[in-house]
Amino acid sequence: MKEALLYEPQAGEKVLCTACARYCRIGVDQIGLCGIRQNIDGKLYLLVYGKVITGHIDPIEKKPVTHYMPGSKIFSIATSGCNWLCRFCQNFDISQRRKVEGIDVSPKEVVDMTLKHGCQGIAYTYNQPTIFIEFAHDIGVIARQEGLINIFVSNGYDTPETVKMMGDFLDCITVDFKGNGEPKFVRKYIGVLDPQPTFDTLLEIRDKTDIHVEITDLVVPQVGDDLEYARKLAQFTYDELGPDTPIHFLRFHPDYKMMDLPSTPVETLEKHCQVAKEVGLQYVYIGNVPGHPLENTYCPGCGGEVIKRHGFDITRWRLDKDNRCKSCGYRQAIVGTLQDTVKEFRFRPVM
Repeated sequence: MKEALLYEPQAGEKVLCTACARYCRIGVDQIGLCGIRQNIDGKLYLLVYGKVITGHIDPIEKKPVTHYMPGSKIFSIATSGCNWLCRFCQNFDISQRRKVEGIDVSPKEVVDMTLKHGCQGIAYTYNQPTIFIEFAHDIGVIARQEGLINIFVSNGYDTPETVKMMGDFLDCITVDFKGNGEPKFVRKYIGVLDPQPTFDTLLEIRDKTDIHVEITDLVVPQVGDDLEYARKLAQFTYDELGPDTPIHFLRFHPDYKMMDLPSTPVETLEKHCQVAKEVGLQYVYIGNVPGHPLENTYCPGCGGEVIKRHGFDITRWRLDKDNRCKSCGYRQAIVGTLQDTVKEFRFRPVM
């Protein structure tokens, strides 16, 4: 463990944790809701610094990230703990574990493993990365020095302090809303009083950093699929982040404490996409439905298919070296090209 950077001393040896929007006030020997930040003798310590509970090699599209370094191979890591209490979490065995567990590994060793496996970057994922941001920061700074990219898969429930630290090393973030960010859903199924801090974080990232942003929304059938809130989320994205910002509507699968609901009907996801397009968003996707046409990227200029996908695989690429549509010349809002990444292991071009 290591003393945290994001906290403020308080009276009576309490501390105020500033790593997430819960702003936990933690007494001596107490641990914050996340389960990994503890007050020891009036100082806040990150208990999982140097402890990785899981590591996987993933395509970047699995995050999901489709407009940043497409085709990249990413080393995904996590610690235990989380600042949300999602009743449907597919990673509950990692995120909802309130035990300090994992393999002891230094920041440099994480980077060395990433390079050894031929990955182009590191994703901090499976649980909320900002609760272990001091560890992520130290990994990320070294990773950048080695030419690697850094990605957060985040709920965005952060603070200006965490966003400032992200600016030192983070290249890309996908901010994952749940149930369209509808307040009643967030309170009942996530244990968060108000979704507003996630919207505030996105504005902070926009104004204070150059981090590439993509939006995801887990659409939960029956309880978290209100189209009016989907429209509000899409409108916010359009107005504040721009029409080129990718938005992904993800299919829910029953898990953890919500096994009683079915998977999201595909028609529900299609309706969400239609709402986002009506608002004016140009890159709208469906996730977790392999083979659906809305996995693909369509040119805002001519409407033609420029990137075809199946699941996390790219199967057709109809862009030139400057990411311009080969039919009409419209330049897509994509950072990096297939020429920038190693993708022979899963890219199957179809001409």
